[in-house]
Amino acid sequence: MPASTPSPSSFHAWWAQRSPAAGSAVMATGVVSVALQLAGWEVLSLVFLVVACAAWLGLAAEFVLRLLRERERWVSEAESPSSLTAVAATAVLGTRMSALGHDALAGALLALATVLWPVLLVLVVRRWRPRMPGSVFLACVATQGLAVLSSTLAGAESTAWLARVALVLFWSGLVLYGLALFRFDPRQVLEGAGDHWVAGGAISISSLAGAGLLTADSSRLYLWNDDDLGVLRLTTLVLLVLDLAWYAVLLTAEAVRPRPAYDTRRWATVFPVGMTAAATLSASAALGVPWLDGLGRVLLWVSVAVWLAVAVGAVASARAAITSGPRSAFVRSRARR
Repeated sequence: MPASTPSPSSFHAWWAQRSPAAGSAVMATGVVSVALQLAGWEVLSLVFLVVACAAWLGLAAEFVLRLLRERERWVSEAESPSSLTAVAATAVLGTRMSALGHDALAGALLALATVLWPVLLVLVVRRWRPRMPGSVFLACVATQGLAVLSSTLAGAESTAWLARVALVLFWSGLVLYGLALFRFDPRQVLEGAGDHWVAGGAISISSLAGAGLLTADSSRLYLWNDDDLGVLRLTTLVLLVLDLAWYAVLLTAEAVRPRPAYDTRRWATVFPVGMTAAATLSASAALGVPWLDGLGRVLLWVSVAVWLAVAVGAVASARAAITSGPRSAFVRSRARR
């Protein structure tokens, strides 16, 4: 077999070396699907959803296999902040499934994410240290992902207790953001490989969670009184403004210090860009601010363009790694002789 031809063994070797950061690809794709659905692009949204589900199934299978066969490696990877992408990605897919009317499946995904969340959160937070990369904010992202899915299901199924759980998760996520901010290395804004964008993405998903809590309320549930609604509206608006400010800062930093080379962590750039679009579109309806819808639609197509650019880089990187696998093994074998 020619060295440039991929083989099943080389593909398996490449896949087995996937890091926990690969979960951000599922998050990013799922979020773009959610944003497209909010903007009314249902068919294109379903295309992204299929891709996200396929990737989620592959990574979930690898997650279970490592837990059963490589326990030490599983624990080591679970202690990485990127492991929390498993919770966030599952919650994002559940949110999109609920929008399709598959509330039972969305509920199952919520249950799975809820089981994973405290285990991974404890493992990750206890390893926090000063001057961490943007992945430190995934503690907030995972928590707010649960809040978004819980509030979505609460509104769909008229379940008041689930909305109140979402409210607790919402405020808990903001606390985790504050704690993570003190451990974030600001130099990552100019030096990060892509996951520094999660500093803004955590705010955007928090804004989406706030909008979800507002949308979940109805005359049938009567979740919040006037004071509660006022606080939620103000908090959601402030979070959206902060999100857009982060977006501008991070985009400016990319222009000042371009980092065009592909890195798996670039999927963590796509996620905040797509989440900002989704949060803006959702906040437009929840807060009754029509012009935000237009802004959200512009940001949506930016997120699609960024997704395509990173996807091209990912395919090229995977192809290079797979096709060079046998050749690299041969070189290493010759070197040992």
